[in-house]
Amino acid sequence: MSDETAPPRPDPKLLEILVCPVTKGPLDYDAAAQELISRSARLAYPIRNGIPIMLPEEARELGDEEAKR
Repeated sequence: MSDETAPPRPDPKLLEILVCPVTKGPLDYDAAAQELISRSARLAYPIRNGIPIMLPEEARELGDEEAKR
């Protein structure tokens, strides 16, 4: 039985090639928050319906503690 409430996951191959549009650095996938994290830019890009939204104006700024994780 599948979990109907789980959000769609982005394609793993897509996650391998995506980089931060600001720094061109690597991204960490946070499945629980449905975000791609750029520690170098201190931004969290949302994933909506399984699609990463890679626009800096849509990103959430990371706090000091979040950026260190």
